[in-house]
Amino acid sequence: MTSSVSSSMESLILKLHEISAVKFGSFKLKSGITSPIYIDLRLIVSYPNLLREISQTLVSTIPSTTQYDVICGVPYTALPIATTVSVTTAVPMVMRRKEIKDYGTSKAIEGSFNPDQTCLIIEDLVTSGTSVLETAAPLRAAGLKVADAVVLIDREQGGRENLAQNGITLHSLMNLREMVGVLREKGKVSEGTEAMVLRFLEENSKVSVPETAKIAARISSYGERAKITKNPTGKRLFEVMVEKQSNLCLAADVGTAAELFEIAEKVGPEICLLKTHVDIFPDFTPDFGSKLRSIAERHNFLIFEDRKFADIGNTVTMQYEGGIFRILDWADIVNAHIISGPGIVDGLKLKGLPRGRGLLLLAEMSSSGNLAKGDYTAAAAKIAEDHSDFVIGFISVNPVSWQGGPGNPAFIHATPGVQMVTGGDALGQQYNTPYSVIHDRGSDIIIVGRGIIKAKNPAEVAREYRILGWDAYMAKCKNSSN
Repeated sequence: MTSSVSSSMESLILKLHEISAVKFGSFKLKSGITSPIYIDLRLIVSYPNLLREISQTLVSTIPSTTQYDVICGVPYTALPIATTVSVTTAVPMVMRRKEIKDYGTSKAIEGSFNPDQTCLIIEDLVTSGTSVLETAAPLRAAGLKVADAVVLIDREQGGRENLAQNGITLHSLMNLREMVGVLREKGKVSEGTEAMVLRFLEENSKVSVPETAKIAARISSYGERAKITKNPTGKRLFEVMVEKQSNLCLAADVGTAAELFEIAEKVGPEICLLKTHVDIFPDFTPDFGSKLRSIAERHNFLIFEDRKFADIGNTVTMQYEGGIFRILDWADIVNAHIISGPGIVDGLKLKGLPRGRGLLLLAEMSSSGNLAKGDYTAAAAKIAEDHSDFVIGFISVNPVSWQGGPGNPAFIHATPGVQMVTGGDALGQQYNTPYSVIHDRGSDIIIVGRGIIKAKNPAEVAREYRILGWDAYMAKCKNSSN
């Protein structure tokens, strides 16, 4: 028997091998590296006795000094393990949604818990620790403290160290060297296979966590995020938000340019961003841009023309720079669909980047029945990463539901359809509250239209929205520091 492994652990390793949960070959891991060994613990759901044994043994690994009030399994493989632990120990469990629904409560964390409680994360195995950090982020955002994680198998490839850097202590039942050593000793694998795995571990002992996952795990402030933003307009927007303590964007969907100027003057002190639809105005004149920029400079906000470009690169280049509106001359920010592919970003970037402008990609929409979800959203995120010098963020609805959460903290998330109460209108627009959008869904900017424009006192109501949005942001920051 391997000296460092108990007889019960030996038995567990052999049972995992027997059900083919331990595989040898060539496998690409989530971290991107190719491994000669793969542990597939999804199989244990079909072996209830083994699932129970793993869960009970896992609990015994946790030091008696480790305190926790609730547990959470990393979705999806660790969910049955966490459920079994919860049932056998009577410790309450919460569940992190990987995909947040756009109906019902739209929560990132399901279950009953109180802010300031401590949550123990349960995982099947750890390589770099990225999956644990991706689960820790929404837990912390919800107000839970996360200081420990317990795992069945530590692949010994930097996960323990990466988690420690983010305030999480890792407790493991076994490591990969021990597992392979037992299998070789019991004649289940050859000495050559063992040597190959050990060599792989030596050559890949430090698998890094993506920087976005590290920062997302602690949910950095707007000020911190301004420092890592490549685009000058994105940087300036974060700075304005901090200076004015405002994450409010007014959707100025009014019928004339005169009305736009009037509402901009009234609510300018409360907003960080003004969203326009210039092609609505029958009274547009060539000096529109200079007049609007004068108001923006006076009240220190940026201008976002909600043009929603959607054509091929060459066409959008002309639409952006030319025509009667000459959007490039006065709009700090524009947005675009990605339906035509990354070429649309190339076209807008050709003219916008030299002028220091920024681009938001429509990754999600707030209208009922829209098609901007799933693979479309993932494609938008990929295009943004490839053009992070020009793309400053997204129009999004549920960024915490994205794979890995809101992603690169250099990107800004702006969410439309915000009102004081949840609901919808007759044309399919769905509304959410400022707190839900900022605190629960992980967005950065609330976009409010009719709730302010139709008010008897737009300036006063805008101030109320600004305070609600900022309070939600401060609560999120406070939770992340616990």
